[in-house]
Amino acid sequence: MIKRSRAQLVLEDGAVFEGESFGAPHSVAGEVVFNTGMVGYPESMTDPSYRGQILCLTYPLIGNYGIPVNGNEPRAMNGLSKHFESEAIQIKGLVVSSLSPDYSHWSARESLDDWMQRNSIPGITGIDTRALTKRLRSQGCMLGKLLIAEQPVEWDDPNARNLVAEVSISEPKWYHANGDKKVVVVDLGVKNNIIRSLLERGVSVLRVPWNYDWVNQDVDGVLLSNGPGDPKMCREAIDVVRKGIENGIPIFGICLGNQLLALAAGGDTYKLKYGHRGQNQPCIEVGSKRCFITSQNHGYAVNEQSLNSEWLPWFFNANDGTNEGIRHRSRPILSVQYHPEATPGPTDTNFLFDSFVQSLSHVKQAS
Repeated sequence: MIKRSRAQLVLEDGAVFEGESFGAPHSVAGEVVFNTGMVGYPESMTDPSYRGQILCLTYPLIGNYGIPVNGNEPRAMNGLSKHFESEAIQIKGLVVSSLSPDYSHWSARESLDDWMQRNSIPGITGIDTRALTKRLRSQGCMLGKLLIAEQPVEWDDPNARNLVAEVSISEPKWYHANGDKKVVVVDLGVKNNIIRSLLERGVSVLRVPWNYDWVNQDVDGVLLSNGPGDPKMCREAIDVVRKGIENGIPIFGICLGNQLLALAAGGDTYKLKYGHRGQNQPCIEVGSKRCFITSQNHGYAVNEQSLNSEWLPWFFNANDGTNEGIRHRSRPILSVQYHPEATPGPTDTNFLFDSFVQSLSHVKQAS
């Protein structure tokens, strides 16, 4: 029987949840959020959009299929991680109801506990995650401390700083494919499967830092990636996107990219009460009854009423009616709030990458 240290999750409203620690034996602080997915914890934990957050998984049993690598990971195309969405665990800490002491899966190489210990990420198990989730839904996401063996730690509000600058690359990097099309991917915290999805379609990728001026780059299109935190912290990126909107090149935004596109177009964004995080978010295409089940991870949304008449709402969330995408009336510029690349989650909207690639050919032939 593994002997674990006492642990507490303390919320800024004074609520305390008692449990036991696993993973790394140190305390952390951040924003406490919840994810409603049943699977996909390795992908979610390595998603840069979770930077600075303590993640609560609502599914009760976590860790039962382990982790697919143990430090000697086989690499996919262009050296990208084959199983993870970035090169590191991005969350500050993990909150689960029940941690499985054993794991079983054909690809598993180590336990969730061992993986988190090796990467210095603490966790807490044995708490009522249903009660925690209900509290976050009613009160809103809030700051929290994950205290291990009562080790003190200062409060930390990740949304008060530019998290995108923490997760973006520092220098441009090429990923080459067999086709003749080239796309700039603005790395705002890009998930690996966004790059994989383009490479699989024969599109070479120039991955650039979040504040890189790509407007005059010799490419066929631009993809604005997902990423963490408050989009209004990315003023330099917004200024570049504003210039890019005028040059006629195809632009496709995903998640944070959707928010930056709206801000660059003169619109506004706002913080959601508890965000959308999970692989079961229903989105309806405006003007139709077609509903797509999507993977999502965001705490901010676009106020579509703040956009001028050049922009149209594209999708909306079937649960709360919030905006899930926008598109320009006449230019090949559009974006979605959800994650068409999935990992984890359904691939219902993966066709959007095909549409984006087709728009590159159309604009290239027209020019």
